[in-house]
Amino acid sequence: MKKGIAFPTCVSTNNCVCHFSPLESDKDYTLKNGDVVKIDLGGHIDGFIAVVAHTFVVGASKDNKVTGREADVIVAAHTAAEAALRLVKPGNENYLVTDTIQKVTESYQCKPIEGMLSHQLKRNVIDGEKSIIQNPNEAQRKEHEKCEFDVHEVYAIDMLVSTGEGKGKESGTRTTVYKRKDVNYQLRMKASRTFFSEMERRFDLMPFTLRAFEEEKKARLGVIECVKHQLVDPFPVLWEKDGEFVAQIKFTVLLMPNGPLKITDSPFDPELYQTEHEVEDPELKTLLSTSANPKAAKKKKKKAASKAAKEATAPQPAKEEKAEGAATETK
Repeated sequence: MKKGIAFPTCVSTNNCVCHFSPLESDKDYTLKNGDVVKIDLGGHIDGFIAVVAHTFVVGASKDNKVTGREADVIVAAHTAAEAALRLVKPGNENYLVTDTIQKVTESYQCKPIEGMLSHQLKRNVIDGEKSIIQNPNEAQRKEHEKCEFDVHEVYAIDMLVSTGEGKGKESGTRTTVYKRKDVNYQLRMKASRTFFSEMERRFDLMPFTLRAFEEEKKARLGVIECVKHQLVDPFPVLWEKDGEFVAQIKFTVLLMPNGPLKITDSPFDPELYQTEHEVEDPELKTLLSTSANPKAAKKKKKKAASKAAKEATAPQPAKEEKAEGAATETK
């Protein structure tokens, strides 16, 4: 049975949107107090994938709360993820989730990163056919297919939210994360063939980082021809404008008959964040107030039914008995 990495660890800070996974030869970056840090990773067992991502602020504590735009964007991403969790269920459509994410993030004066996708997960497939698009532009909305969620499907719900315009762009940072495509081509360079062979053997169709190869220089050389002939998909490092902040919340959810079941999660302590904004839309507030835990909802319903049954079978209050006795004496 194979098991291993389904998505390499990426640590993206502040206005870096995603996919920053530096190599040994890259310049070190030392985290400092106040940095908004996103950690994104995934694993698999026998091809069954689970992914997770979380955002935190270096140095934050209950005595040193996160405020300002940093707090806005992290709370917005968390709240949007919670709303999505309640909507990704059999019978609902993907664009219902898209539009809800937009409304939630706008409540905090933030925007989802344009065109980012939350994919269906299948065995050995991290980017399944069905997906949820964030903040699509006009062309993306026309091209991105509508779909309906079905029972027993699995999704990676991935919220990427910005304090800025919501547009992630490449900015010259070296790409280090790739994923092999299921296509064939006879590579010419020996370094490319060696690289491809090791990639196929170790990672199959899962994303990987060049850092995982023992000889980094040869891997960097070998991947060039693979990209040129579209044997691999690159995951470029994307950036927002300087001075903006991007937050990411990602989890894996199973669509069970009795409701969504989140199987990966990350810690979120609302007491660490102080934002001046909140969700005010009545429909969104109602949605967020509902339980996303099918077991908890079932337990609550059972408890309510049990309480109602007890009240129905309880003896009459003593006041009524006394009243009856007083009426008899009067007669």
